Order: sequence, then C-alpha cells, then structure tokens
Amino acid sequence: MAGTNLPTPLYRGYETRFGFSPFVVTLIFAVYVAVLIPALLVAGPLSDAIGRRRVLLPALALAALGSLGFALATSTGWLFAARISQGLAVGAASGALTAALSELEPTGNRRRAAMVTTVASVGGLGLGPVLGGLIAEYSPAPDVVPFVVEIVLLVPAAFAVARMPSTRQVARWRPRRPRLPATMRGVFVTSGSANFLAFAVIGLFLTLIPAYVAALTGSTSPLLGGGTAALMLTSSVVVQLTTCGRAPRRGQLVGLPILALGLGLLVLVGIVPSLALLLAATVLAGAGHGLVFLGGLTAVNDNAPSSSHAEVLSSFYVIVYTGVGLPVLGVGVLATALSLTAAVSWFAAIVAVSCLLVLVALWRADRDPAAVVSN
Repeated sequence: MAGTNLPTPLYRGYETRFGFSPFVVTLIFAVYVAVLIPALLVAGPLSDAIGRRRVLLPALALAALGSLGFALATSTGWLFAARISQGLAVGAASGALTAALSELEPTGNRRRAAMVTTVASVGGLGLGPVLGGLIAEYSPAPDVVPFVVEIVLLVPAAFAVARMPSTRQVARWRPRRPRLPATMRGVFVTSGSANFLAFAVIGLFLTLIPAYVAALTGSTSPLLGGGTAALMLTSSVVVQLTTCGRAPRRGQLVGLPILALGLGLLVLVGIVPSLALLLAATVLAGAGHGLVFLGGLTAVNDNAPSSSHAEVLSSFYVIVYTGVGLPVLGVGVLATALSLTAAVSWFAAIVAVSCLLVLVALWRADRDPAAVVSN
C-alpha cells in the first residue's frame, strides 16, 4: 500500500517532465483501479481455493515490478505500465490479506483483525506520500530512489508471507461472477455506499490535492504536497485506533457527517484560500474516513461466511476501489476545463451532500433493516 502512493508527491514533477495535464494524472491513477478490480474478483475466490500464500507471493512480485517501472520511467507510457502492475498487485493481495489476518488472529476475533487490516492499509497509504516526498526532497535522484527503497522493503515482506502458516483451502476453483449471500445485501448497500464516498475523497487527496497545495502556497516542495495527503490518512488511522471496538454502524453514522464537514471546509478554502483551513479540512475528512472505513469493513467481515470469506471481502474492496478511481476522473476533466480550484470545490460539495444522503439511508436502515435488504 505504501508503494502504490510513493508517486503521489511526484505527479506534479512528472507533469512538468513529460508535459501532460491534470486529467492525465487522474488517468494514470484510474488505470490502477481499472486493473485492480478484475484482479480482486479473480484472486479473492482463488485464494479461498488454493490458499493465501500462493496468491500473495506473486502479488508482492507484481508490486516490485511496478516500483521498478517507476524507477526506470522515461515517458508517460512507463507510468501507465507501472500503475497497471501496482493495481494487479493490490487487487490480488487485498481480499487474501484481509481473510488471512482474520484466519490467523490467535483468538478468532474478526473485529480485531478488521482493525489491523484497516490501520495497516490506511497507514501504508499515508506512509507512501510522506516517504516519497521526504526522499524526493533530499535525494539526488527523486524519481528513482523512493522506488528502490520500496523494492528493498518488499523483500522482508516476501519472506514473512513465505513463512506464513497455511490456511484452510476448498477443493476447487473456477472463474465466476462475484456472489453475495442474501443475508449480507443490506450490509453491502449501506456500508458499500458509505465507503464509496469515503474513498472518493482518498482518490482526490492522492492525485490532485498535492498540486492544489502547491497552487495555494506557491511552494514546489514535494514533501508539503505529500504531507497533506498523508495528514488525511494519519488522521484516519488515529481515529480507527481510538474507536476500535465500537459498534460498526455507529462508526459510520458518526463518520459520515464529519466527512461532510471536512468537505464543506474544503469548499470554503476555494472561496477563502487558507492553508490552515485546508489542513483543518484534511484532518476532519481523515477522521470521517477512518470511522466509515473501519465501521464498514468490520460489518462486512463479521457477516462474511467462512466458505467464501475472501470472495465477499474482495467484492467489498471492488466498491472501495471504484470509489478511489472513478470520481476523480470527473475532477480531472473539470480541472482541465475550468481550474483546479473550481474542480476541487465542486467535487467536495457534491460528495458532502451525498454523504448526508447516505447518512439518512443508514439511519433509516437502523429503524427498518428489511427495507435495505429489499432495495
């Protein structure tokens, strides 16, 4: 996860070096999601059948290949190829890793496993921009050294996975459409919708917010832009650690209005430019994201049947990563047609209103759970 976000503070430099627009930045980001989703749908059920380790080791190799592509990049095509490799890696690993953590948790506590999953995932996402920005700031080869560091760090990860205890396997696997148990449809409608919006905000912060910060402050430091993206994700991690163990639905009910408030402040930044206000919006958006993600993943993880655990989790991640990659394309189009400030403001306003609408749906679901299942 950290490796996939190493390029975040470097995109502005790539724009200058290779001469492309903000929309191309969002395309580079979105192609990652376009290959990640099919990989999720294949690798989740596959790991249920052949075991987690046999899926995770190739995923780590693909992650290393993606970092190598960035390190060797001499044109925009290299960036697309590297992101495709990273998308395949994360798609193959996400469902299998979450299921493995649940199966290997010593006491069988799925909620604790879900908390570890969300903290590790979001923590890795937050570490990537900081690590990339920090190395780029002080390295003689800012477009190369961050990715060499990532490849080196993947080596002990591969050794750890190779030594991981085997988990239960089912007899056979075949490609099929993702299936969802009927008893889980209500959880998916509500938790999936909330997390789609929460991760749409993640997509914005990982693609265009570093350039937005540069325009706001006049700074060309990759560390400042990467640090802003990392601040949101750090806020998410802190909130998850401090609220772990609470009811999943409550986390989402509290998180959605906090996320909407952070986005409202982001709209205000477009009217009254202020770095302090932007940082406040970033912290609130991160806190809202943390509550929504932990609550949603915990709810899905608690209700997933053991026979299709990774398959169900992979289906949930499809919603999550669609939220990361799809809405930000619209922001890229707006940024090209209007301005980056206007695009970010419109995005923030639309997602804030959507958060409040999903909040109402969640509240109604608590009062009448059967209504959500029937929908």
